[in-house]
Amino acid sequence: MKVPLLDLTAQYAAIREELDEAVARVVRSQRFVLGPVVEACEEAFARYVGARHGIGVSSGTDALLLALMAEGIGPGDEVVTTPFSFFATAGVIARVGATPVFADVDPVTLNIDPARVAERITERTRAIIPVHLFGQMAEVAPIMEIAREHGITVIEDAAQAIGARHEDRRAGSVGDYGCFSFFPTKNLGGWGDGGLVVTSDAGRAERLRALRVHGEATRYHHRLVGGNFRLDALQAAVLLAKLPHLDGWTAARIANAALYTRLLGPAADRCGDRLQLPRVVTGHHVFNQYVIRVADRDRVRSELDAAGVGTAIYYPIPLHLQECFADLGYGPGDLPVSECATGRVLALPVFPELTEAQIRYVAQAISAGVGPGSPPATAATPASLPG
Repeated sequence: MKVPLLDLTAQYAAIREELDEAVARVVRSQRFVLGPVVEACEEAFARYVGARHGIGVSSGTDALLLALMAEGIGPGDEVVTTPFSFFATAGVIARVGATPVFADVDPVTLNIDPARVAERITERTRAIIPVHLFGQMAEVAPIMEIAREHGITVIEDAAQAIGARHEDRRAGSVGDYGCFSFFPTKNLGGWGDGGLVVTSDAGRAERLRALRVHGEATRYHHRLVGGNFRLDALQAAVLLAKLPHLDGWTAARIANAALYTRLLGPAADRCGDRLQLPRVVTGHHVFNQYVIRVADRDRVRSELDAAGVGTAIYYPIPLHLQECFADLGYGPGDLPVSECATGRVLALPVFPELTEAQIRYVAQAISAGVGPGSPPATAATPASLPG
């Protein structure tokens, strides 16, 4: 059996007529840059998230970048974030000239640990960027308390967590800004790059809209220096057509994750730290990824590959140990939970169109791979470390 990590063709086949007609309407209008389709997408998305304003942009990376630019964050400023995330989370901080400050993650969720955030705050801290990793919200409430105490901005990186909730708030609606990605692999993906920023502050929304068009207030009048960060109308049309299906796709992901957890539970109980399953801690997890942690991960992954199962490693090197951040002075052992996780994490197929037979096949392969006869944890991924 072949089980790919992701299969977008199945999703397209199910709603092909809707998508093709949505794109055809834009083509017939010949209005490809901003315009009414983008505005409709922004309004629909803001309503879905629970924010007052949505600003469509060119990518999830640019969503984060624009939020920093809108706050005027730059040289001499510090921004606290997680070392266990996609590179863009920290890369945008460096791009505006500020300094990324890394706080270690919680050993259960792998989201940024609010207690570690509090330890990193200085008089130069201007913002905190928590990441809602793999589809589960970080503990935003204590982070907001820290931010309000120190008068700093919170920018939620919700690229992997559209629709995730904690109590009555959706990801992206709690902080001063919420940043989303519509990369095709996301739970709500476009047909290329795209992103969006939400905020409930009218002044911030106005700055974001200006910054995405070179800081233009009116045609050829620039009160800010911005860039070309616009969301294409074709992408907005695709997203508008897909949005009504999102909750159904999310429900299927949650059901797939629950089946994995049920099937893998006995192996996890038997293996202890050798196999750790994701735990839902902060409410409604939307499972952009179903990520297990397994000792001797690379061997297990190789065996799954041989069995025809697609997997991925998110992420193999923590950000504080990336070569481009060497001048920040971090070294191995500084953020042990993140460092341990990088040697153990393994993402399994969880997309909505998976069949029960495919999930059972994957679970059986994993159970066999981490069984009693498999090798012990290696020195590179010690089971005794946190994470």
